[in-house]
Amino acid sequence: MDIKAYMSQLGEKARNASRELGRADTGRKNLALIKIAEAIEGNREQLARENQKDLAAGRENGLEAALLDRLELKPGTIDSMIEGLKQVAALADPVGSISDLNYRPSGIQVGQMRVPLGVIGIIYESRPNVTVDAAALCLKSGNACILRGGSEAIHSNQAIAACIAEGLDAAGLPAEAVQVVETTDRAAVGELITMDRYVDVIVPRGGRSLIERISRESTIAVIKHLDGICHVYIDGKADRQKAVNIAVNAKTHRYGVCNAMETLLVAESIAAQVLPDLAEHYLAKGVELRGCLKTCSLIPQCSRATEQDWHTEYLAPILSIKIVEGIDEAIEHINHYSSGHTESIVTEDYTLARRFLREVDSSSVMVNASTRFADGFEYGLGAEIGISTDKLHARGPVGLNGLTTLKYIVLGDGQTRE
Repeated sequence: MDIKAYMSQLGEKARNASRELGRADTGRKNLALIKIAEAIEGNREQLARENQKDLAAGRENGLEAALLDRLELKPGTIDSMIEGLKQVAALADPVGSISDLNYRPSGIQVGQMRVPLGVIGIIYESRPNVTVDAAALCLKSGNACILRGGSEAIHSNQAIAACIAEGLDAAGLPAEAVQVVETTDRAAVGELITMDRYVDVIVPRGGRSLIERISRESTIAVIKHLDGICHVYIDGKADRQKAVNIAVNAKTHRYGVCNAMETLLVAESIAAQVLPDLAEHYLAKGVELRGCLKTCSLIPQCSRATEQDWHTEYLAPILSIKIVEGIDEAIEHINHYSSGHTESIVTEDYTLARRFLREVDSSSVMVNASTRFADGFEYGLGAEIGISTDKLHARGPVGLNGLTTLKYIVLGDGQTRE
């Protein structure tokens, strides 16, 4: 296969489809989503058979158990895919909405209209359900997409792509609105991230090495986050039970996710009251504790943290803990070591809480809530294409609005400029 010619062909088809999709009304886009859901429901057995091919190849190639788990299309996973399509169909369509329409002294009206980005390239690993999530969000927001899943999920992704094409056809929309790259050749990624003639935005979903490579080599704007070094700060005026519940949930609800807490900061005035209790919970769940000297004096089972620990996203049952003098030191530590993903403060002092919200420079900042809520579904976005820690265009969980942009519109009645 001539990879360059193949990818250019995909890009040209996507660009043409994006124009048609951009004109589609909400009813037709919603119909496509429902028809895709019906196609997936009707092809469960085929999806399972193709998925088994990927699982068998994965085992033969020594794929880790965690990756095999992500790869497997369980009945519940298929149920979630179908429900996700229905939820996106139920969301308000952002395309065409007009905001800030105001009269100017000349008599013209100036406002902004929300419009699709155009063509979105999405590069991801392992999870074939991402194919459905990405297609659904791009479709509803009026964008064509080119999806390049991991080679380990090639059969599953092709089977899902067939269901998507069936749904698009039933709604009278072009099949090229959602294209899944059919080759496992890695050169396809290199082509996709440099096709700025056809592609408007790249969204990488995967490990740090993948995202670093995409960010480094792409000639197209990238929506991404590299790490999820998330913090919870327990203030001296925190409710003790709230603090324990939030800090335990933020770390132990799931370990291998980007919104799990990796560093716990505790005000010195409350440390002796909450840390022994927290340590008991963490140790019972098999969490390895690494802390500062003061933390180690309160928790005998805690090993001494190194400078590298404060920079590390563990994605594992490991937690670093630091006792700080108060909110000043907590904010300073977070803004120095954080990856800009999610931070939370536990306090009953809302003056301090508002200061934390204002001064902590991350894409999600919370008061008295677990960092695990940093998620598109939990934020009411229906689903998310990913999480962005960038500051331009989209920040935080990226849903439908994050896949659109704004253009100025002017309404006049014959005015000419003097």
